[in-house]
Amino acid sequence: MVFLSLALVSSLLSVATAAGVTCSTNFTAISATAWANASNPGWNLGNTLDAIPTEGSWNNPPVQFETFDDIKTSGFKSVRLPVTWINHFTTGSPTWTVDPTWLQRVSDVVDAVIQRNLYALVNVHHDATDWADLTASGANYTMIEEKFYQLWYQIGTKLACKSSLLAFEPINEPPGSTTEQYDELNKLQGLFIKALADSGGFNAKRVVTLIGPSENADLTDQFFVPPPNMTNPYAIQYHYYSPYDFIFGAWGKTIWGSDADKQAMDTDLSIVPGNFTSTPIIIGEWSATTSYTETAARWKYFDFFARTAAKYNTVTMLWDNGADHFDRQARVWRDPTELDILMNATTGTTNSLADSTEDPNALTQETSAYIFLNASTNATDTTLPYIFNDNTLTSITTPTDSLEEGTDYTVDESNITYTASFLSQYLSTSTPGLKDNLTLTFSAGSSLHVSLVTYAAPTLATTSSAASSVPSGTDLRIPITWAGLEQLAAVKGTLTDGTFLVDTFTQYFGPLQQGRMTYSSQYYFDSEAVYITSSAVQAVVAAGQSAVFEFEFYPRGAGNVVGYTLTV
Repeated sequence: MVFLSLALVSSLLSVATAAGVTCSTNFTAISATAWANASNPGWNLGNTLDAIPTEGSWNNPPVQFETFDDIKTSGFKSVRLPVTWINHFTTGSPTWTVDPTWLQRVSDVVDAVIQRNLYALVNVHHDATDWADLTASGANYTMIEEKFYQLWYQIGTKLACKSSLLAFEPINEPPGSTTEQYDELNKLQGLFIKALADSGGFNAKRVVTLIGPSENADLTDQFFVPPPNMTNPYAIQYHYYSPYDFIFGAWGKTIWGSDADKQAMDTDLSIVPGNFTSTPIIIGEWSATTSYTETAARWKYFDFFARTAAKYNTVTMLWDNGADHFDRQARVWRDPTELDILMNATTGTTNSLADSTEDPNALTQETSAYIFLNASTNATDTTLPYIFNDNTLTSITTPTDSLEEGTDYTVDESNITYTASFLSQYLSTSTPGLKDNLTLTFSAGSSLHVSLVTYAAPTLATTSSAASSVPSGTDLRIPITWAGLEQLAAVKGTLTDGTFLVDTFTQYFGPLQQGRMTYSSQYYFDSEAVYITSSAVQAVVAAGQSAVFEFEFYPRGAGNVVGYTLTV
């Protein structure tokens, strides 16, 4: 590592600090606690300004400002604006000039947020694993410090006169694993504060959110040290994506909500506020995606997370990459129930919830977020459990009609029985799939939108192929005809000798997780096909024996699985 001498620091800083901005407007100073409280809950404009090489390069078009109208209407109070700067420098050392067009674009987006009276949080995002990576082999700390200061001086200069609705975050999830790296991160945060002060305007009074290594709770608890002689009011920010297997679709983990799950989350969320009792705490990123988590489990996760964060006076900002939660083009929430649950739980209103399997040793997974009807059987009375939480059910409706209690359904404590006479109408058509959406309304809290689905096992266009037929570096695409809920639950990979293709440690997990692979790393799906990734194909080749991939669908259990053989 190369470190910056004090003399060189002074020399470099003099390049940028010849003059700070003077603002002609007034600034209403706000404490970090007031900023945090007023910003809860928040939403992340993910995969947009942080895209590489630039805005629009990933799965989202350039931000449309009406998105912020939608976010405000949805109940959010703040927008975190992740920004990546890697490809926007026009000069190198010592000035590291940022393209003024890009600075203006960031400024315009900030204005669009705060003009709607939403709080805004701007950061340096994916740079943390590029030029600012403190863990990279041969990392040049001299260059990183110089570039980091100059970047924040320019950001500060451009945004110096914005209102106190705007706050800054130095860098996103900086990796680190050694004391040397942790010390350097703390040094960078000192340079961040100095750059803001030197840039002038209102920046010396502006709220900032400071961080620990990787924005990990445990590392923040152990190694966070605020910069000395700081005038800025500050909050501490960390991120929360736990448990890993449930949040990231790993190893068939589609179950969440047991007492043990809740205790683990409660313990996790108590760590940082328990140590920094006088400092406001912000969870700047958290999520459980609609793409592959089971719906009832996700609803329980959202509810308990928001309520537990509130218990520890912690602000939450939902990560949304544009494919997870809010559909920016259609301007609708992919799962409006999760939004209602989040907003109610954040404000302390008790939600009723769909129940689902919580036992990790279960052989099947049940859920009451759906009414699943096997397309090959006759309708029977179907009883599903719900978690009323002392609320009462007031009505069940479809988009066109109201169900009649006693005829279409009955209620017994927290169980709802849908009658055979009501359900039989949905089995009269031959094509399986989504048949209706029921809205369960309760005396308080969120309504639940329950989907009624008839199902059979889907059909794959082919059931086998040779690994040698898949071009190197290419994912294997298998067209599918869906026959129910268009969502993969899990994929199990087993070699001819009976061992698991990847992650053999899953043999010690419950029956629904043994041998299961990880979403995105080994498989994924869309509306037309399921995919085995190139890395999974290569794992079969490396094993030197054929493998059977068992694609599992909802409801999870025997009979709702289709197999595909990859031969070598």
